[in-house]
Amino acid sequence: MCAVAAEQDAVAVTGASADLVIGGVGPAAAAAAASRALGAKRYDLVVCAGIGGGFAPLRLGELAVAAAIVFADLGAETPDGFTPVSELGFGEERYPVAPKLAVELADRTGGHLGSILTVATVTGTAARATDLARRFPDAVAEGMEGAGVAAAATAHGVPYAELRAISNPVGPRDRDAWQVPLALECLGRAVAAVSE
Repeated sequence: MCAVAAEQDAVAVTGASADLVIGGVGPAAAAAAASRALGAKRYDLVVCAGIGGGFAPLRLGELAVAAAIVFADLGAETPDGFTPVSELGFGEERYPVAPKLAVELADRTGGHLGSILTVATVTGTAARATDLARRFPDAVAEGMEGAGVAAAATAHGVPYAELRAISNPVGPRDRDAWQVPLALECLGRAVAAVSE
């Protein structure tokens, strides 16, 4: 599952032996597309693969591998700060990746293992980046689709994973400093290593 054509194209050139689906941007579009694909055919694994923002110490062009996929802004703002949906008693925001699978993917790709955060609004300020890093000290990357894909995979009983190649740091948006081609190249190499 990729969000946009550029990600799918980066993965396709590797000759990966997998069905490639463009799911759209954001958790809702990703969940709908993943569920449609998983309902039409039986799969052994679904991987959300894309580019995204990285948390220190990851650098541009490096790879994040999810040990857990966390819908970081699913919950409520309160006078005491953010409360996740699980603490409100309305469901789950955390989707753990099977530990053996997560470690194998990190080993195959040379990626950094940790939580990949799913957000509905991309982080654009230092204050928000600091808050996310405080709430999720093991966070390695931020994307917009992983939790949607994981929710669909869970509903269909299929294992899931997420890979994010880092195109920019999480924080203030400086588009001139982004390294999208480098991240797409990294993403292609990672998916090729996974599909071998």
